[in-house]
Amino acid sequence: MTRQQKQMVWNTGFWVLAVIVLFYALFPFYYAVLTSFKTGQELFKVDFFITNIDLTNYRGLFIQQDFARIIMNSIIVSATTVIVSLALSVSASYALGRVNFPGKVSLMYVVLGVSMFPQIAVLSGLYTLLQILGLFNNWLGLSLVYMIFTLPFTVWVLTSFIREIPKELEEAAQLDGASPLQIVVLVFLPVLGPATVTTGLLAFIAAWNEFLFALTFTVNESARTIPVAISLITGASQYELPFGSIMAASVLVTIPLILLVLVFQKKIISGLTAGAVKG
Repeated sequence: MTRQQKQMVWNTGFWVLAVIVLFYALFPFYYAVLTSFKTGQELFKVDFFITNIDLTNYRGLFIQQDFARIIMNSIIVSATTVIVSLALSVSASYALGRVNFPGKVSLMYVVLGVSMFPQIAVLSGLYTLLQILGLFNNWLGLSLVYMIFTLPFTVWVLTSFIREIPKELEEAAQLDGASPLQIVVLVFLPVLGPATVTTGLLAFIAAWNEFLFALTFTVNESARTIPVAISLITGASQYELPFGSIMAASVLVTIPLILLVLVFQKKIISGLTAGAVKG
């Protein structure tokens, strides 16, 4: 077999594998879209193409629950969680990545250890804390709780990126009389753009999909988020299966995440590959 033939076989195998991976990743969402347009006995028919567009399931979501408000709740909670997490983690990452002080390594492991606690282990303590602070069934309370798992992640990731930034940039800013805050805002933040977008998006997805805390710390639609709302979807009667409505809700809540990835895809790729190649 010639070198050209080997290359052709390699390319063919690569594309076959790529198609298999794409099919495995995208088919569940595609089938959810198909199912979301079905009602009644049509739910039990196996179709691979859209034959009829019936929006009954989508309309039912907004009739059975105030789904527009629930979506807005999730957007506000997730966005607040990301903004506060990034604001705190950028400053913390600068201290952990650039400043030498006693106990820095131990502090890093403490931050990492916090993220390892299972949610159920801290549930009762957080419930009591939110009750004392008056933040139970509240957007701000839910955002505060979500930072338990988003903040350690963003701190660790951004600290590793800050360590890769050349020290010459910081030293030049110091010679010009820049304060530590000015160095973080004017020097590091522009360089950390792809990293902050990537970590922020991953933190947003984690907060958007979180279920246990949202179920425990919300009691009505004024603060309820999407995962809890989907779990409460029922059929119009005890004999009707809610599969179509659940698929419709799943499609609606996945679309914002897809749009975010498409909008920021260049920065996400830059953030994920940063540091992979050093010149």
